[in-house]
Amino acid sequence: MKKLSDLVKALPENPGVYRYYDKNGKLLYIGKAKNLKKRVSSYFNKNAGHSNKTKMLVKKIADIQHIVVNSERDALLLENALIKEYQPKYNIALKDDKTYPFIKITNERFPKVFFTRRYIKDGAEYYGPYTSLHQVRSLMEMIKTLYPIRTCSLNLSEKNIKAGKFKVCLEYHLGNCLGPCEGLQTEEDYMKNIDEIRAILKGKLSTVRKVLKDNMEHAAQSLCFEEAEDWKNKMIFLKEYMEQTHIVNPGLGNFHVFGYYDDGKAAYINYLYVFDGTIVKAKNLVIKRKLDETKEYLLEQALLEILLNTETNEQILLPFELDEGHNLPEFSFSIPKIGDKKKLIDLAYKNAFFIKKNEIKKIKDITNEERVLQLMKTELRLKTLPFHIECFDNSNIQGNFPVAAMVVFKNTKPSRSEYRHYNIKTVEGPNDFDSMKEIVYRRYKRQLEENAPLPQLIVIDGGKGQLSMAMQSLHELGLDDKIQCISIAKRLEEIYYPEDPYPLHINKKSETLKVIQHIRDEAHRFGITFHRDKRSQGTIKTGLTDIKGIGTKTAELLLTKIGSIKKIKSTDIDKIEALIGKSKTKILLEALK
Repeated sequence: MKKLSDLVKALPENPGVYRYYDKNGKLLYIGKAKNLKKRVSSYFNKNAGHSNKTKMLVKKIADIQHIVVNSERDALLLENALIKEYQPKYNIALKDDKTYPFIKITNERFPKVFFTRRYIKDGAEYYGPYTSLHQVRSLMEMIKTLYPIRTCSLNLSEKNIKAGKFKVCLEYHLGNCLGPCEGLQTEEDYMKNIDEIRAILKGKLSTVRKVLKDNMEHAAQSLCFEEAEDWKNKMIFLKEYMEQTHIVNPGLGNFHVFGYYDDGKAAYINYLYVFDGTIVKAKNLVIKRKLDETKEYLLEQALLEILLNTETNEQILLPFELDEGHNLPEFSFSIPKIGDKKKLIDLAYKNAFFIKKNEIKKIKDITNEERVLQLMKTELRLKTLPFHIECFDNSNIQGNFPVAAMVVFKNTKPSRSEYRHYNIKTVEGPNDFDSMKEIVYRRYKRQLEENAPLPQLIVIDGGKGQLSMAMQSLHELGLDDKIQCISIAKRLEEIYYPEDPYPLHINKKSETLKVIQHIRDEAHRFGITFHRDKRSQGTIKTGLTDIKGIGTKTAELLLTKIGSIKKIKSTDIDKIEALIGKSKTKILLEALK
């Protein structure tokens, strides 16, 4: 949590949009804020009374990124655009209530369009969430006026329509539907309307605006003044909708915007894509200098990274000119000095500056866990960081009550809720090797069947023999190349690797060895505790403790040193007397007769 607290401290007190990511880099949530620092800080306030969904979200946050804008209104609009683009899981989970409706386009032949409060993963398209129910209803009214679409739930397959199964309903006679159910409207014509509706919902409103204006002028020329007034009102609504849905002037067009900040060691670049006046994409890049590369060269590398596979005639706004003979001659560049375009460049520069501040914070305040994991990766010669480690240990006394234990460590800390006990089922007698093979196989067979996460590292408590048996199980499951496995031998604390006859000796003061020892000792403790419980249950089952004068400790001692009741009966009296004394031996043997 130290890393997150430092990221929060580094946030500016400006309006903007923040994004939460999990440890795998997956986008969890997008939010807006009048003051980024205050808003994000509130998530980590334990006294804030958050809902269970919010608490669950906070537990998963591993990284925070942000985009600075000029006003609270711009933050709201950018948040909506990004949510529409990326649909993060927790935006739906936290906002899917009566306050935030969506507009849905169904996934079927002749799709329906309607607003809903439920977001379901059913293959349909969802647009929103919208903060105003009035806005959604007005928008739907305008869409239905411009584009007659069906509202029925009929299965309009080509086969059903050709068979004449359906008849047009009242909606057709009212002019609200063009009768695709009877084949009166082709699928191609219907889908053209759906495509234009998608354009409206995505904010591409120039086409719709022209249609409304033409309809108004045509009605006025035909002296249909009430109809013309109706079209005019729709144009006013569309204008208001555009004002509420755009960050910059929509008349400017579409742009790729690049902001640049340089500290001499690296270039920090913010990319924004503005479509029809709405910022719909944002990306950050950090390019470190290797020699004495110029800022023009570094900016060109950023453009190549983002635009190389993009076919576009849209203008690219840059903070300064590229070198002559650059590798992007097919694109059109502009370096704005004043006006709205310059404001976009300034906004991108502001974000680039904050990228630099956050990068410095990440390098300076790397957590202790990350440092130790990096050290373990190096000293143990691992391919990946061992975020998730599992350790196995066997426990038995002369083959009696054979059990095993597995413990889980995540980020170098015990994850006790994931510990597991195992009763050995297929092995008879004191055979640690076969017991290890059994429990490793059982553990990861179940993990594969349940599609559960696998560790990056397995630690076996024991030497080469136990490690070899564990590797046999992993090989049978096809995991020997996917999970790294080592063992630690107790006597000299040596680390063994599969197919390597020579152990690795780690400095006794190394943090890596201390973590491995901690895991091993925890597995041993957990296994011994379970074994004692089983042993106590076993002594009761034998009936030894039912003998008057023979207590639990005496019974455990006999079973530990000799074994079963059958073995006790055949053991020399002298040996039994040496363990429990003459008087107890006499009581015991008389009872056993």
